[in-house]
Amino acid sequence: MRGNVGLGGILLRRFSLRGRSLLVACVFFVSIFVIVLKLMNPTEVHIFLEGEETVISQVMRNYTLFDVGLLIGSALFAGICGTFLLFYDRTDVPTGELAFENKRVMWEKVMPILKDDEQKVFRAVLDSDGIIAQSELSELTGVSKSNVSRALDLLESRGYVERRRRGMGNIIVLK
Repeated sequence: MRGNVGLGGILLRRFSLRGRSLLVACVFFVSIFVIVLKLMNPTEVHIFLEGEETVISQVMRNYTLFDVGLLIGSALFAGICGTFLLFYDRTDVPTGELAFENKRVMWEKVMPILKDDEQKVFRAVLDSDGIIAQSELSELTGVSKSNVSRALDLLESRGYVERRRRGMGNIIVLK
């Protein structure tokens, strides 16, 4: 979804905001909003009526102790939440592995529609994290090399795997 532009969209793409992280992000934005509202509060205008004469004067806004406490509390919450989002809310799994795990669910759904040899070959490629030498498949699956080649032809024609030439052999990659 490319329409998400802005700080919220960037944060949602940068961090996978779910559960506790989403709550922390909301507290962070509310804290920043409160700080901005309090600091951008315009000066007060006092109007005095003295007899028939009207006197208008501008007085600098004096912050009450409540206002100062609110600003300090909001700044503290914003700092804690920002630190959490930047340093502690990272996934320990690299992005490539996350993408592979997301696709693994889709590939698992493919398994029931495959024939026996195709299932064995596809399972071996899937269990090897999506990339394996073709020469290793017959050893891992117990399927003859010719049947492995036929199964790969069918899997490749359906768009599930791709063969890539490497030296004298092929590397099988999940699509």
